[in-house]
Amino acid sequence: MNRMRAVFRTDIGQIREHNEDNGGVFANQDGQYLAVVADGMGGHRAGDVASAMAVAHLQEQWEQAPSVSSPAEAEQWLKEHIEAANERLFRHALSHPECQGMGTTVVGAICAGPFATIAHIGDSRCYLLNQNGIQQLTDDHSLVNELVKSGQISKEDAEYHPRKNVLLRALGTEPVVKIDVKTVSIDDGDMLLLCSDGLSNKVPEADIIHILAGSGTLEEKAAALIDLANGRGGEDNISLAVIDFSAERESG
Repeated sequence: MNRMRAVFRTDIGQIREHNEDNGGVFANQDGQYLAVVADGMGGHRAGDVASAMAVAHLQEQWEQAPSVSSPAEAEQWLKEHIEAANERLFRHALSHPECQGMGTTVVGAICAGPFATIAHIGDSRCYLLNQNGIQQLTDDHSLVNELVKSGQISKEDAEYHPRKNVLLRALGTEPVVKIDVKTVSIDDGDMLLLCSDGLSNKVPEADIIHILAGSGTLEEKAAALIDLANGRGGEDNISLAVIDFSAERESG
């Protein structure tokens, strides 16, 4: 697997006055990618402070990082640096009253050849698209998802639940945070999608497959996903990163 391509896009959506999402795709010294999406929350625009601080910290650390050669190294790197970002955000909120209560979701993926390692907190998601279809790799840390898992409400009820946006875990809101980390094997032709809930709430998996597996450049596919979310209301900010692990895929 000698080549991968990646794109990051963010959009304010149709309703919001500010974009509290942040993210990007960054390369380390060996050219390996770290993709990140963060969806900030908190009053007085503190959400955009939280997501920007988290992404800036991870970008800065990754761009200085040496090559990652194993899943264990990737998992350790993500845990260590997301924990450090959590501490930085928590301290900032303590010393800046206008940022009190700020936090952010974060989903990050280290893409290192035959594997990808994904870490997340909150309800931003990572999907793997391969020859078997699409698989959601992350498990939302949300009240509604817990209700679904415990059988109290159905998946269909969850879509319209009044407390759909209540998170059980976020970055920066507590001094210590629990991070979910997993590694998956990657084959040539696979794609990863990281996104905020502004996309996943509006664009079901069937539409994601249709767009990502279709023709066009990565940039066009990212734009099409955002257009679809906006066309269905766009009530939230919409952000996504797509990593394409095709060595020689023609786009056109």
